[in-house]
Amino acid sequence: MTNQEFSVGDIVRVVALPPYVKTAEPMPMLRSPNVIQIGEEGVILDRRPGGYWGVRFTKGAYLMESQYIEAVSQYSEDAEMN
Repeated sequence: MTNQEFSVGDIVRVVALPPYVKTAEPMPMLRSPNVIQIGEEGVILDRRPGGYWGVRFTKGAYLMESQYIEAVSQYSEDAEMN
C-alpha cells in the first residue's frame, strides 16, 4: 500500500478506523476511535513524524496515518462557488 501525500488545507475523508486515535496536542493522548466516524471529513493541519498527519475534525484534531484517510474531490465545492 502506498502512502498518500497531502498538503496543508486539503480536505480528507476517513475510510477506515484505526484501533485507537491520538490527539494532535503537544502531549498526545490515546482516544477511542469512536470520536470520529467512517466518512467524516476533516482538514489537514500539518505533517507529523512517523507518517502521521494532523487532521482537524468536528470533535477535535487527531493524528491519522495515510492508510485511514483519502483526499476528497474539490470539484463539488468548486462548482458550488461558481
